[in-house]
Amino acid sequence: MFDTHVTVIGTALTTPEWRRTAQSQTLVANFRVASTARRLDRDSGRWVDGNSLRVRVNCWRRLAEGVAASVMVGDPVIVSGRLHTRDWTDETGNHRTHYELEAVAVGHDLSRGRGRFQRFRPAATTGTTDDATGEPRVPGEQTEPAPPVPADRQPDEGVEQDRLHDRPPAADLDPLDAPIDEAEPGDAGSGGRTDESDSGERARGPADPTDKGDPTDGVHAVEPAPVHHRARRGRGRVPV
Repeated sequence: MFDTHVTVIGTALTTPEWRRTAQSQTLVANFRVASTARRLDRDSGRWVDGNSLRVRVNCWRRLAEGVAASVMVGDPVIVSGRLHTRDWTDETGNHRTHYELEAVAVGHDLSRGRGRFQRFRPAATTGTTDDATGEPRVPGEQTEPAPPVPADRQPDEGVEQDRLHDRPPAADLDPLDAPIDEAEPGDAGSGGRTDESDSGERARGPADPTDKGDPTDGVHAVEPAPVHHRARRGRGRVPV
C-alpha cells in the first residue's frame, strides 16, 4: 500500500547477471541503470550533464529471462517498478545505503533507436497425439489423451434422443381393437335429426350433365326436426 512506484529512463551501466535462488530455484537477474539529467550551460551555450541517479534493478522469473537476453551495456532503457533503499555494512565497517528497484516492466527507449519484439513461446498444452509413444504432459503432472469419439455419435446427442430412435415405426404398431364410438342417428346431441337424406344423396351419385329432366326431380325436402319446448313455470306467486 505504501510502496513507491517510479519510472526511470536511463542507460544500462552493467550487463544483466542472472542466477537462481537456492530454495525455490527462481530465476533472478540484476543490472545497474544510470539516469542523468541534461541542462543547458548558458556560459558555453552547450548541453552538459546534470544530476545523476544510479539504481540497482532486480528482475524476477519471466522478466529476468527477457532482460538477460535483451539488455546490453549502453542500451537506453525504461524501467518501472517499486523503489526502496537497502542498508548494509562494508568490509571496513562503514554503513552504506543504496537504492534498489524491483522492476515490474523493462523496455528499450525507442526514441533513441529501433527494436524488434519477439514473444515467448507458449507452454505446451495437453492434447491428443498420433504417436503411440507420445506422452502429453502438463508441467509437473502426467495426463492421458482423451478417448476418440465414434463417428456415429456426435457430442451433442443425449439419452433422450437415443430413446426416441429406439421407438418402433408406425407400421409395426398393432391396430386398435375397436373403432371410436360415433354419435348414433337421432342422438340427443344432434337434435333428433336422421341421416336418411344424406344416404339418399350418396346413393344417387353425381348428376348426369346430359340429363334434361325436371330440375326439381330427386330433391327431397327435409322436414325440420321437432323442437321440444319446455313448459314455463307459472308466474303466479303464492302468498305467504
